[in-house]
Amino acid sequence: MGSIVAGTLLLTATGLFSQAVGFLYRIALSRLIGAEAMGLYQLVMPVYSVLMSLTAVGLTVAVSTLTARYHALGDTGAVRLTLRRALGCFLLVAIPLGAVVVLASDPISVYLMGDARTRLGIALLAPCVLLTGVENLHKHCFYGMGRVGPPAASETVEQLIRAGAVIALLVLLPARSEEGTVGLIVLGMVLCEVCSATVLALLLWRYWQRNPPAPAQGQVRYRRLATTAIPVGLTSLLGTLLGSANAVLIPARLVAGGAQASQAMAQFGVVCGMTLPMLALPTGFVGALGLVMVPDLARRTAQGNRQAAARFLDRAVSATSLLMAPALALLTVVGPTLGELLFREERAGAFLIPLAVGTLLGCYQGVLSGALNGLGLQGRGARNAILSDVAQLACTWVLVPQWGLEGFVLGFVLSALVGAGLNLVCVLRAAKLRARPGAWFARPLLAALFMGAWCQLFFRILLRAGCPEGWACALCVLMGLVLYSAALLAQGLSPGDLLTRRGRAGREGDGRCGS
Repeated sequence: MGSIVAGTLLLTATGLFSQAVGFLYRIALSRLIGAEAMGLYQLVMPVYSVLMSLTAVGLTVAVSTLTARYHALGDTGAVRLTLRRALGCFLLVAIPLGAVVVLASDPISVYLMGDARTRLGIALLAPCVLLTGVENLHKHCFYGMGRVGPPAASETVEQLIRAGAVIALLVLLPARSEEGTVGLIVLGMVLCEVCSATVLALLLWRYWQRNPPAPAQGQVRYRRLATTAIPVGLTSLLGTLLGSANAVLIPARLVAGGAQASQAMAQFGVVCGMTLPMLALPTGFVGALGLVMVPDLARRTAQGNRQAAARFLDRAVSATSLLMAPALALLTVVGPTLGELLFREERAGAFLIPLAVGTLLGCYQGVLSGALNGLGLQGRGARNAILSDVAQLACTWVLVPQWGLEGFVLGFVLSALVGAGLNLVCVLRAAKLRARPGAWFARPLLAALFMGAWCQLFFRILLRAGCPEGWACALCVLMGLVLYSAALLAQGLSPGDLLTRRGRAGREGDGRCGS
């Protein structure tokens, strides 16, 4: 468990740093290109997600889980063979698909995206996807072997290079049109992926030189790769297609409700390019936990250690509530001021409270989806993810013309609730884990609500007293940490109790939850 905690902490620190760099990058991007170009960039990214789903997403999960199992059994030769075969499968699909995307970028931009200005960005996605897939397969091979240091270092450098390359291109080669601007952004991403893919490939080659693998004890069949990769890839593809349809529909349905096209694109750019990324700042922990959890659960399942897997899942859900609830509560307090201060856009703080609720539910959904992948239940995770995305799409189609962005926000919350609820039921049944709603949800959420209410009052007092906005945000965060800890202690709990299930109140809570 110590190596798991260390790996999670390292990846959390890396993830938080990457989130911070990415957030600052988005601030600079929004100031350089404006809300409308940001909306166009948001339209291009779903195409990137579709291409990754078709080529790499399923294979990365397969590499992570199979590598973890073979590594746990001491079959290092099978580990290397798994990566080689996954790379071969990826290149076999990605190269011809990329050629099709380049040749068909014009009709894709006009007929699928609904805006011809996305053409150049879509064409440049082909090399970006090819390089990203190679990078991710090497990265997940490291994760499967329990070596999080090399990919963590690569991720840190990657974020810095991406931000620097894109901003430098926009400043040094200013485009005369929105299409050229989006193309420069994607070109910066390509340059970043060249560095990342090269570095990770060299690091893994160096590792094999220092630790030569023995011959594989058995064959790594393509069928075994496909058993994991296809369900995960199809889930990701369907989810991405639904998400892409949702991204395209939001501006279109806003226009159907009476908004001007440029106004609708700007509103879409503010919510999806500014507000949601601001709420995603503290979620680096969730991604880190998922990267560690999937191979760890695969190892424990391969060794038949179901009890240890259940204990790990219990702590994972507790940790998600313990960390994400107060962080998102604080963002609902300082978010409007922070958004206007950083993005110079007063609309960046709109809908913060419901979007924060949806983001928290999305954190639960993501952690529990990773648990299903680690337990070998990719099919159930696929079904739940699709149902969640369908709920979001239905709300966008029906509610946005009547309610505007409020309809999208409602769908965002409902879809995350559907996904998190279904995943929770599946994990409880599969791991034979008893639910602890008091320790998992009620107590951390009550403490976060208490903290948020008092911080809201404290923040207003500071602003009315003339305190500078930056200092007011910092003081509010410090006050929030104190209040949250006090609220947990008042319930007879501490962060350590929630994570380790120690303490009198924690044991009593367990009994109540199981009844």
